[in-house]
Amino acid sequence: MSATPLVGVLLAAGSGSRLGLGPKALLQLGDAPEPQVVRLARVLREGGCTEVIVVLGAAAGEVRRVLGPGEHQVVVNQDWAEGMGSSFALGMGRAARILPATSAGMVMVALVDQPDLSAGVVSFLRSQATSHRVTAAAYPDKTGGLRRGHPIIFPRDLGVQAAALAAGDSAGRAWLGTHPELVDLVDVSHLADGRDLDTPEDLRAWQERRGTFHGR
Repeated sequence: MSATPLVGVLLAAGSGSRLGLGPKALLQLGDAPEPQVVRLARVLREGGCTEVIVVLGAAAGEVRRVLGPGEHQVVVNQDWAEGMGSSFALGMGRAARILPATSAGMVMVALVDQPDLSAGVVSFLRSQATSHRVTAAAYPDKTGGLRRGHPIIFPRDLGVQAAALAAGDSAGRAWLGTHPELVDLVDVSHLADGRDLDTPEDLRAWQERRGTFHGR
């Protein structure tokens, strides 16, 4: 599906309250020379997204300054404190306006707190996507099966449906949970482990696996 338009939506609105280090968009991890929001906006482009939308919320002014100008659009979620659902709906709505209703365009939703997300993951997932089914990155679980993670690629119209059900901290989860027959899980564990950084314990585990941490 390489010729199909793919809009990237980077959810970067949270305050990072559980992690306790300020907005995760501003985290600078390991040897990365740039904060997560800058790195991942670039990664989405390098991986094949034709447009990138960055959804900001907490400390939006500071994050926008750090992000700077570039090949991306910025939208600010004034309701970010209500949970990720509102950011998902806002980003998906903007992406749907970019993609014509009659197109076979797709939308990739990514999270700003995934340190292992790379252009390779984006490109590989895109190569597996179809225009009529959801394609989700998946990672091995403790049972030997696969657990759904991020990024997730939605065909435009299915993304709009998912956005209509997004609320609280449930982004696409409500729709995905009721439409498993439309979701393809793609194992990307050869490229990333899929873990995000929600708590200090998550960060310590990441440090043990990957290296050092540099605060903002």
